[in-house]
Amino acid sequence: MGHDHHPIDSTTGKIKTAFFLNFLFTIIELIGGIMTNSMAILSDALHDLGDSLSLGLAWFLQKFSGKEQSYHFSFGYRRFSLLAALINSIVLIVGSIFILTEALPRLLNPEQPHAGGMIVLSILGIIVNGAAVFRLKGGASMNQKVMSWHLLEDVLGWGAVLIVSVLMLFWDLPILDPLASVGITLFILYNVIRKLVQTMRLFLEGVPSGVDLDSIVQKIYTIQGVQSSHHTHLWSMDGENHAFSTHIVVRAEATKAEIGEIKKQVKEILAPIQLEHVTIEVEYEDEGCSLTKSSRSLNDE
Repeated sequence: MGHDHHPIDSTTGKIKTAFFLNFLFTIIELIGGIMTNSMAILSDALHDLGDSLSLGLAWFLQKFSGKEQSYHFSFGYRRFSLLAALINSIVLIVGSIFILTEALPRLLNPEQPHAGGMIVLSILGIIVNGAAVFRLKGGASMNQKVMSWHLLEDVLGWGAVLIVSVLMLFWDLPILDPLASVGITLFILYNVIRKLVQTMRLFLEGVPSGVDLDSIVQKIYTIQGVQSSHHTHLWSMDGENHAFSTHIVVRAEATKAEIGEIKKQVKEILAPIQLEHVTIEVEYEDEGCSLTKSSRSLNDE
């Protein structure tokens, strides 16, 4: 529940390294794709160009998200990291659709690419993208997870290109090139959409996955001295750090020591969750809720 910003600094550095690796290789890939006449490599080059732009944006917004809170953003800037993940997912989806529009016509009129050049580029692609994945490994923020997953897909994609290029080196099967392009793109598109759904859930302040809010409420109800609770909310700042708030009703005669013990036990219940902010408002049973909206508990809904 502390305010240590070192994880954000570490994530920023990792995304920065992955950005430069990806951007430099994209230039090599574009040149190589034209020289080898490979649709699969050109498609991946355009895709990696989108990755580079996404990584650059992720780098900037991840760094920006480490700023201290201000009067304009009282929770701080961590959700800018989540914004980066959202934008990146959309960019990747648009890029994948563009690649499909270029690759599908090639299925009807395949052209023989330079298989030997494809083999060299695919091996280089596996090494460079693998290094970027290793650099982003272990990321906890949704921003870093989205980029790490996609770069891992690039490694798998290059593995497929390597297999296809080896086959075309020995057999006259030019259609394998656009087939590989379409297959890789569809696989990437499926997983990016899946990640987009997860990011949208966090962006819309849904309860973080893996956290059972109902179970938390039930445990709070078992605390001695708690009459009821309402306006209980749990949401995520960036997919890694979460926030929690609740209103707890106690008996009218509750002492300061009893209230302090109740708060302590609530925080113990919340301890397994990575919480950046915790707000516990205590109300006596003979006073109304300070909020004008319905004060029903989750159990009443």
